[in-house]
Amino acid sequence: MDGIKKSPWILHYDGTSCNGCDIEVLACLTPLYDVERFGIINTGNPKHADVFLITGSVNEQNIPVVKQLYEQMPEPKVVVAVGICATSGGIFAECYNVAGGVDKVIPVDVYVPGCAARPEAIIDGVVKGLEILGEKKKNVGKRQ
Repeated sequence: MDGIKKSPWILHYDGTSCNGCDIEVLACLTPLYDVERFGIINTGNPKHADVFLITGSVNEQNIPVVKQLYEQMPEPKVVVAVGICATSGGIFAECYNVAGGVDKVIPVDVYVPGCAARPEAIIDGVVKGLEILGEKKKNVGKRQ
């Protein structure tokens, strides 16, 4: 369990955002915030990811992509919705093609509010997600 909590791999996916939250996610990787010092690695492969970090709302075209990425991730996994668009659809919620927040498609474990969400809040959300991931890891071990 501690291995996952000390070196989680994150898969970042941008649904349909204005890129404000994406810029803040990238800021987390800069030397100022340096999430890699905590062992957090950004990966492009869902089969290696422990945390699914999503920005932006979900629309009709990316629903299959979000579901496919989620299903490809190994158990246990955690979903972190970053920004108001990912949590509820935000300012795009009334658009004809927007289904809403990420929780309309896949289960979300942590919601990080903000427009755009600050790097400190994103890091805090990931840390909360790691606690949930640790609990899920314990439960997976009990089921076997």
